[in-house]
Amino acid sequence: MATNSGNQIGNQDGDAVAVYPAPETAQIEEIGPPRKQDHTWLLRLASILIIVSAWELLGRRIAPLFMSYPTAISIAALRMIRNGELIEALLQSLATLLLGFAVAAVLGMALGLLLGRYRALDAATDWLVSALYSTPLVAVVPLVILWFGLGFQAKFFIVVILAIFPILINTASGVRNVSGTLIDVGTAFAATERQVFLKIILPAALPYMVTGLRLGIGRAIIGVVVAEFFTAITGLGALIVKYGNQYDTASMFVPILMLMLLGIGLTDALRRVEEWIAPWRRADEE
Repeated sequence: MATNSGNQIGNQDGDAVAVYPAPETAQIEEIGPPRKQDHTWLLRLASILIIVSAWELLGRRIAPLFMSYPTAISIAALRMIRNGELIEALLQSLATLLLGFAVAAVLGMALGLLLGRYRALDAATDWLVSALYSTPLVAVVPLVILWFGLGFQAKFFIVVILAIFPILINTASGVRNVSGTLIDVGTAFAATERQVFLKIILPAALPYMVTGLRLGIGRAIIGVVVAEFFTAITGLGALIVKYGNQYDTASMFVPILMLMLLGIGLTDALRRVEEWIAPWRRADEE
């Protein structure tokens, strides 16, 4: 009969056999480099605080006719919000900006895909695209006024014509940089032209297209301000002209900063759209 004795038991022959206690359940740890903490937001916040503080200190030492400072601008912004003129101007500018940019984005990406894919079409039109892109389109504003008058149509046309070319050129460059091997593989597997566009060219060119959209939104904002300066005096551009003529620097800075915030917000929105459409891009950057 077997008898227990500490870590030993006896077998039927009376020999002692060592018995080791069962090991405890091992804890499995993840193997891999530790994740780096992202301190980007902290650096961004610190830079904003430093710049705003320096602006506040230096702005108070300059005559109000030439420069203002953040606290005075904040007071002016609150006054303009209370009387409703800032909100009204913002909505007027947004209507032109968003509609014009949407049309420029659709046309620019469509034409860019075609010019990048078909060399014959590109050879026939590349000189025209280069000429129009290099021409200071602000110089044609008087001609636009002759064509469309001083209303919404003129503002809309100026925004579209300024925003479309960065989108078109970057999209075409993205298509041209798609690996020919990928297209040859698709063709070898009997992919149609539509399938090549949707499954090979479009995903590969997407980063270039988003870059074009980011550049285009900056040009669209410039187009809105230029249009509001020279055509219908409405929107945020009208506020800049109004308070500039009154030498009210603090109030003049309010629509200028609003345009800056618009650019930042829309650019960040485009970045988030890119992460949603192409999540692999974010993984590559990390």
